[in-house]
Amino acid sequence: MARRSRGRLALVGAALAAVTAGLLPAAAAAGPDGRGGEHRPSDRGLSAVIRYTEYGVPHILADGYADLGFGTGWAQAADQVCVLADGFVTVNGERSRHFGAAGAPDGSLSSATSNLSSDLYFRGVEEAGTVEELLRTPAPAGPSRELKELMRGWAAGYNAWLRKNRITDPACAGASWVRPVTALDVARRGFAVSVLGGQGRAVDGIAAARPPAAPAARTREGDVDPERTAEAARALFAPSNATMGSNAVAFSGATTANGRGLLLGNPHYPWQGGRRFWQSQQTIPGELNVSGASLLGTTVVNIGFNDKVAWSHTVATGVPMNLHQLTLVPGDPTAYLVDGKPERMTARTVTVADRDGTPVTRTQWWTRYGPVTSGLGASLPLPWTATTAYALNDPNAANLRGSDTALGFARARSTRDVAETLRRTQGLPWVNTIAADSSGHSYFSQSQVLPRITDELAERCSTPLGRVVYPASGVAVLDGSRTECALGSDRDAVQPGIFGPSRMPVLRDAPYAVNSNDSAWLTNAERPLTGYERVFGTLATPRSLRTRGGIEDVAGMAARGRLTVADLQRQQFANRVPAADLAAADVVAACPAALPAEPEACRVLAAWDRTMDSDSRGALLFDRFWRRFTAAVPAARQWKVPFSAADPVRTPRGLDTGAAGFATALADAVAELRTAGIALDAPLRDHQFVVRGGERIPVSGGTESLGVWNKTEAVWNPSGGGYTEVAHGTSHVQAVGWDGGRCPVARTLLTYSQSSNPASPHHADQTALYAGERWVTSRFCEKDILRSPALKVVRVRG
Repeated sequence: MARRSRGRLALVGAALAAVTAGLLPAAAAAGPDGRGGEHRPSDRGLSAVIRYTEYGVPHILADGYADLGFGTGWAQAADQVCVLADGFVTVNGERSRHFGAAGAPDGSLSSATSNLSSDLYFRGVEEAGTVEELLRTPAPAGPSRELKELMRGWAAGYNAWLRKNRITDPACAGASWVRPVTALDVARRGFAVSVLGGQGRAVDGIAAARPPAAPAARTREGDVDPERTAEAARALFAPSNATMGSNAVAFSGATTANGRGLLLGNPHYPWQGGRRFWQSQQTIPGELNVSGASLLGTTVVNIGFNDKVAWSHTVATGVPMNLHQLTLVPGDPTAYLVDGKPERMTARTVTVADRDGTPVTRTQWWTRYGPVTSGLGASLPLPWTATTAYALNDPNAANLRGSDTALGFARARSTRDVAETLRRTQGLPWVNTIAADSSGHSYFSQSQVLPRITDELAERCSTPLGRVVYPASGVAVLDGSRTECALGSDRDAVQPGIFGPSRMPVLRDAPYAVNSNDSAWLTNAERPLTGYERVFGTLATPRSLRTRGGIEDVAGMAARGRLTVADLQRQQFANRVPAADLAAADVVAACPAALPAEPEACRVLAAWDRTMDSDSRGALLFDRFWRRFTAAVPAARQWKVPFSAADPVRTPRGLDTGAAGFATALADAVAELRTAGIALDAPLRDHQFVVRGGERIPVSGGTESLGVWNKTEAVWNPSGGGYTEVAHGTSHVQAVGWDGGRCPVARTLLTYSQSSNPASPHHADQTALYAGERWVTSRFCEKDILRSPALKVVRVRG
């Protein structure tokens, strides 16, 4: 350990000496984005060296974890100070005071639909000391020493940037709500990310839950309609309706040109707000060296690679929460029965201030299972009656380990180490992991922190509501009146009430392992995964068009073999439309009868190349038709050949052009474009774009319903020219392999660019690359960093 420490000090010292001696370009004076300048040392004692290469990617060099956190917090603030500050206002429960109770958060840290409900929830977390308790929990159940040091350093780096730089981003320049933060604030932000799939979905319901005002006539469970609730739950947790998703594929050495692994990661995340990715390289010489993308406000690289391993995540189908249906004590709706004995709810009274200083006080109600909730969003009400209430169990409310999982990946030397990290930390709340390594191994695991809902438990303990809701959605509704219905524990789990690693779906060393947000079943179509509980996802059910198209693509690539990183890059921008490959010929054949007065539309569809490339003509017409058709016609009536579990990639197929709604959808799409003044054969680039600095930047890719790998969920504004902004879709992309040298072969792309500040030179530079389907060549090794023609070196200190 002493030798390692001396080696790290020597390497860091050499880098600093290089700056001082002029071997590297001198640090520039502080500019509009806050990058620049040596800063006088202070008694705070933390420091780092940040080397910026092309497109503003920082390579952060430090001597320890606190220093690494310091450099990371500084560099994130330089690019994203306003977005970060907004998030800290959220987790501190102060949105109403600064922005008004009726306003709304950006959705990045919870599903709250108003600032008031957001504040009530997060202030409740704060006053309960939830995060403080997690920080006191010893590892592995709690966060590691290294992670705590990273959080401490991150807060200090963010604060130092605020002290020493002027904010030029108009989103928060001069705003009173931009304030210094603490390590506890950083941990609270991590907590919010962890519970996004559980308590975070129910923030409005937790804040609004009220006992009935007066004793009422005994109500029946049937007042909550099981079928309607089951459908609402299925839709709520359906990947097709999510604002986050992803594709990722790992290829084993059996398929590649040199016998080494390959990985393509393509997360689909929001393009605005606090759930954006941010690129960096983090280095502690002799200890850690990793490059990739972090969710804003986190201290680690969440998706990335080192010299031996690359990994990505996809949003998983596992449901990270469940409900307990409470039988209330007659005449007392704030007490419930457990094995026939009454148990009182715990009242948590929370007060927040509105913008005018008016205090708003609400009481939240907690049980042995978790908070009482009045619903999971507007579409899924769970009324609190005189006889029944619903409590939400979220095991990730006891999980602050996700960043330790990322740290373990960063230090991994193989996919075996990735698996061992997942076994040891058990920290991922709502994602799958796909990885490849330089020795040629591929790996997939749905290692999530999930409530330990076995199918046997659900069968034995589901309420009548749960018997309908659980099979449909994976949301268990258990009888809270019986202790025999407790979740129990697996012996290899780090916390009670969750599944242990031995219960997770895992696939090792398959020629390919791919996931596009469906369940683990068809991770490899030739080696289906089975045997997992319903809460993890479904088996032998229809796959999304994106999953089907992805499997077709990567299985074909694996069969051809001799794959390289260039093949991954081609796959990312193939922009093939699986919906068109299945249906376009049928649409063209039926078009003359459906549109006898519109022969031009039929000609355009027939000539379309069936891609969503920016230059494709006819893509926009098919897209607008397909959205209307799939919205109007139930899935079971869209196809002539139904789904078959024996042929899941090729079924269903054969578009039913005789379905009621087909001709109307086609005619309405044509009318819509003509009304908007958009030519039926206009190239997609003219009408699917974003505007940055007054310039239109075309965006390729297509929507979830079309099944396009390069997913683009854009905002339709026909009066503004078409799709004028991207809500969510392809975000941070990485194509990674190895060639036997010391440096990985990696190409990356951050579609919305590194900075949200319009004054930054890195506000839209990678977005322009994305428009041209060009990539950033990653500079991982020291020699490559130092050769960058854009190199800027900054030494930052407290």
